[in-house]
Amino acid sequence: MNAMHRQSRNTLKALPVQTEALGALSFLENFNGELESTLEIVAPNAHLRMMVHLLRGHFEARTVTPTSLIGASHVPYATATRRLKEMVDSGLIEQRPRTKSGKTFSMHPSDKLLDQWMQLSGRLRRLAETEFGGVEQTEEAQDYYFGGSYKAAQSIPPLPVLPQPLKLAGGLRVLVHGDPTFMVMDRLKRQFEQVIGNNISQRAFSIDRLREEALRNAERATSRYDIIAVDLPWIGEFATRNVLMPLDQVMEIERLDPADFHTAGWKAAHWGGRAYVVPAQTTPELLFYRHDLFAEAGLEAPSTTEKLLEAARQLHSPRHGRHGIAWNAARGTALGHTVLMTLADFGQPVLDLPEMAGGFDTDHLSRGGYRATIDTEAGLRAAEFLLELLRYSPPGILSMSWYERIRPYAEGSIAMAYGYTLLAPYFELDENSPAHGQTSYLPHPAGPGGRPIAPVGGFAMGIPANLPADRIPAAVEALSVFTSPEAQKLYVQNGSRTNPRYSVASDPEVRRLSSIFEAVDAMSWRDELQFWPRPPVPEIGGIIQICGEEFHDMLRGITSPRDALRTAQARADALIRSTGT
Repeated sequence: MNAMHRQSRNTLKALPVQTEALGALSFLENFNGELESTLEIVAPNAHLRMMVHLLRGHFEARTVTPTSLIGASHVPYATATRRLKEMVDSGLIEQRPRTKSGKTFSMHPSDKLLDQWMQLSGRLRRLAETEFGGVEQTEEAQDYYFGGSYKAAQSIPPLPVLPQPLKLAGGLRVLVHGDPTFMVMDRLKRQFEQVIGNNISQRAFSIDRLREEALRNAERATSRYDIIAVDLPWIGEFATRNVLMPLDQVMEIERLDPADFHTAGWKAAHWGGRAYVVPAQTTPELLFYRHDLFAEAGLEAPSTTEKLLEAARQLHSPRHGRHGIAWNAARGTALGHTVLMTLADFGQPVLDLPEMAGGFDTDHLSRGGYRATIDTEAGLRAAEFLLELLRYSPPGILSMSWYERIRPYAEGSIAMAYGYTLLAPYFELDENSPAHGQTSYLPHPAGPGGRPIAPVGGFAMGIPANLPADRIPAAVEALSVFTSPEAQKLYVQNGSRTNPRYSVASDPEVRRLSSIFEAVDAMSWRDELQFWPRPPVPEIGGIIQICGEEFHDMLRGITSPRDALRTAQARADALIRSTGT
């Protein structure tokens, strides 16, 4: 793990869990305590005190028992027992067996209680802002009073516990990528263990090692993992090599609410018309740019590659410790992704995909018959563009990859950077970063022949094809939990800047945390989120590696652009022929 990765982990660890929910809960608890201690006539409200104790335990992933609830009520034992039974009978509390005998229970807020709390906490905040804020009513407050709490109705409630704990010998085993979103999941492990009622063991690898481990796991007699994370371009390879099982084989797909996922992310989860994974983080690669520096220089947000190069030229000032732009340029996988996305910026997919409205058709790739399209005029324009970018990049650009390109941007020495949204926490959560609060987000500026697009990246989660049959039902339940709107909102509240669902992006609490969600949502509605730049064919990993090697030689001045294109084309053609597609 590099230094930037460690810094991110420390930053994310510093974030409070469920900040708004706990804040409202603390306010209600403290206010109720003030009433009871100040006004002698006010008796302890057992229902309220037990509700607060139960919700706090849920948000902080602590086990709550009937005994602890009775103790929190501040009323006599018999009275508290009656009040507790009333809450159970009214459907506000769910009891989950803690032992095989079923004689002892843990207590959890029901969906009904969580929904009611979300409504109440939203009203508390609005009332406080309206009555004590010292300002005129905000538009949001007016929506509450005159629109019937429309915005509150959109809020996604906290993640509920499963009615029955998952039965998995040795606990749930998960293989993931070592990125900020999955680090958030690891940080919330106790909370998810409470939700599913079992232990969770999570292993995290870099992108190349993750793919290798997933392929090794597929060769084992039985899978070591119940759920694995998959980079979206791997879907075709993992489906054809029997790494993943089709989800419709083990679950009803409709329970995932497919229409709620960003269209590009949901389509990318399919191969041969079948879903193999569920999007866990839809993270398009965008252009991050310092709008304060652009304003100082009198520059407009770049919508084309020509305008981007001009902005990079004007903002590039090595003598003053600032460079124009950073991007993925390290040899191999990192630069290979950049090449494919740059080809797309100039309207050229890396395969001869048929054109369709809004882009290119990837629905029939499982039939084969495709060929590489690298050595083209659009490919030449893309290669020349990368050479131009090199002029306005920091000295170490040819060794910069996923995290390294964002570190100098977060430190203030870079004016623009191509980056996935999952990397935004490095400056959005660091108030000491010069880029904090000064960053805007754009789709990739378009070159001649192209249009602005935001190439979709990120990871999805699936079930290994060799998972023992007796573990599959529990794996399906856990997969549904990890990818649910409630879980996605929880990731965001704790530092993630990725999200695959429309409902989460429209949640008012989520929108207050970062402008990135509204920006990505708008790109999706404008059909700018596209996954065809990295078509998920079985050979895509090899094609990415080839482009990352040949274009790196070009950027180092060893070969010319035309030679790089020609060699990459020949190697890609040979790779596709060798697989017989």
